[in-house]
Amino acid sequence: MAVTTKIKIKIGDIIEIPTQKGLVYAQYTHEHSESPHFGSLIRVFSDFYDERPEDFNEVAKSQTKFGTFFPLEISVKLKLVTIVANKPIISKSQRFPIFRAGLRAPKTGRVEVWWFWDGEKEWKVGEITEDQRKLPIRQIVNYAELVKMIESGWTPETDSSS
Repeated sequence: MAVTTKIKIKIGDIIEIPTQKGLVYAQYTHEHSESPHFGSLIRVFSDFYDERPEDFNEVAKSQTKFGTFFPLEISVKLKLVTIVANKPIISKSQRFPIFRAGLRAPKTGRVEVWWFWDGEKEWKVGEITEDQRKLPIRQIVNYAELVKMIESGWTPETDSSS
């Protein structure tokens, strides 16, 4: 009989993400369990590292490159990412963020009408400003897509649908 162990992830966990450009770290900040269930929200830090830092206090305080929903528990279980620390979430990342979402127009491939979402309710905003382009995009990305986004320097404001 196979014994399965439940992976225990906790808000504040710092995860290590191996990429072709080095190690990148992200922090688990929120769990969205409402319906529809988006799951684990992580904030991905900007810096690449050649080796794992000994102290994650500064990593946890560093600049966020982007936030996204990510299947964290299964990614840890499959050893795609590793939990390396647990640190307090900086104050500006403690509140659940407002996300933007929209459907791409078939002819242009771009979103022409945007909606904002706060984790509970959604409202139509139409076109968005340059500042609003920095809002995270409501999406769930798998491990391969996350690594691709990190390695390419992707940010919400450079997303091709904007």
